[in-house]
Amino acid sequence: MTAAIPAVPFGGVPRVNLIPRSEIERRQRDATLRGWVWGIGGAVLAAVLVIAGALALNWFADQRLAAEQARTNDLLVELATLSDVSTALSTERDLTSFRAESMGSDFAWSPVIDSLESTMPGEVSLIGFNLIAGGVPQGEDPALEPGLIGTLTLSSPNVIDIAQTVRSMRSIDGVIDADGSLVATSSSTVGQYTYELSITFDQSIYSGRYLETEGGE
Repeated sequence: MTAAIPAVPFGGVPRVNLIPRSEIERRQRDATLRGWVWGIGGAVLAAVLVIAGALALNWFADQRLAAEQARTNDLLVELATLSDVSTALSTERDLTSFRAESMGSDFAWSPVIDSLESTMPGEVSLIGFNLIAGGVPQGEDPALEPGLIGTLTLSSPNVIDIAQTVRSMRSIDGVIDADGSLVATSSSTVGQYTYELSITFDQSIYSGRYLETEGGE
């Protein structure tokens, strides 16, 4: 058996690299240099973009800070214009507090005198009194604190039952205590008797018009 002889191709173009090695190395160096240039250029561009972004953020922050400062200045100006109102409100509070302290024991005299005279016998008249208002209410129950203390001077053409008169006065709403006695008789005028009574009202007779409340007046 005969061995097969490999076919030899014909018609191929022979190629020979005639470029000098120095030229190849130069081209490689140029390619490497171009790579470095592009790399450095990219890094520089990235750095420029980062710096530009930081500057932009800083600019926006400055603009926001300037806006807040302007708003703060506007608020300060507005507060300055309201200082007169604040001073007026403070003065009003002080005056209200002063009025509550000075007028907290305010009450109407006429009802008090009328209630006293209503318990007197018909021939007895109230000819004088020395009454002093108590302090400003401190407790929650006005009936437990004295509100009006003093003496009454009564005159009668006849001897009266002073004990009964005192009991009648004690029955008046707001009276804590009452007591009295004959203090003088008139020798020049027949049948003139003078009585002096001590009396104490509680604070329920106060009007309460000038007292402060928790929310103000």
